[in-house]
Amino acid sequence: MRSISGAAKLAGVIGWPVSHSRSPRLHNFWLEKHKIDGAYVPLPVHPDHLGDVLKALPRMGFLGVNLTLPHKEAALRLVDQVDPTAMRIGAVNTIIFTSQGKSIGSCTDGLGFLENLRQYADGFSSAKGPAVVLGAGGAAAAIAFALQEDGCPEIRIANRTPEKTLALVQRLGGQAKAIAWEDRAQALAGSALLVNTTSLGMNGQPVLNIALDHLPRSALVTDIVYAPLETALLADARSRGNKTVDGLGMLLHQARPGFAAWFGLAPDVSLELRNHVLADG
Repeated sequence: MRSISGAAKLAGVIGWPVSHSRSPRLHNFWLEKHKIDGAYVPLPVHPDHLGDVLKALPRMGFLGVNLTLPHKEAALRLVDQVDPTAMRIGAVNTIIFTSQGKSIGSCTDGLGFLENLRQYADGFSSAKGPAVVLGAGGAAAAIAFALQEDGCPEIRIANRTPEKTLALVQRLGGQAKAIAWEDRAQALAGSALLVNTTSLGMNGQPVLNIALDHLPRSALVTDIVYAPLETALLADARSRGNKTVDGLGMLLHQARPGFAAWFGLAPDVSLELRNHVLADG
């Protein structure tokens, strides 16, 4: 078993709850692989205590943290500095503490999403055609803005709550279109990419019901859900001949910038890492 010293570099993930997070398994794999004197720990923090915890952690020697539900939007208002991408998205998932104890927030979800597709979908390009994004929450915003910046010509947003759909479309601007949830299947016509960012299809949640008849066979389908690894959406798309990419790689790639900032090394997303994280249930 790897041991750490009193001078170990410290980071972690804050959530409520946080026991489900695979981030400790992922970051500690990299720490062990590269023989870094450090530790990455789960930090269960009630929403009422988030501000106090973020002030205390740098005093305890932490170099930074990741944030998971329900803290990503709240953290935007609590950090000392926010990078432009996180400000535009409206959420923070990575915080770096400076040597002066200041907190700098960023959002790496969009980067993680694109890098996952580039790694596992040969020839992927955001510019190939319209994208259909199901959902309008923080993950959907990160992905939509990343696609927009990467050259996607049109982004069609469909969500079960119309007000959230319209709000995200207005923030995205002219390249975005609001799609009524009941019209989601028809919106697939002519698209090059279908992305599910909702919880539908996740273990313990209802299945995502969407007919793929209008989806071109050339379109790529991806689901940010990774429990189960192959959702019903991905299975249906694969059965009709569409390329598919599961959501685990997004988790792995979004972790790289934080790890590099905290521990001083840019890690790789390898098959060995993927298998290690998957072995955690």
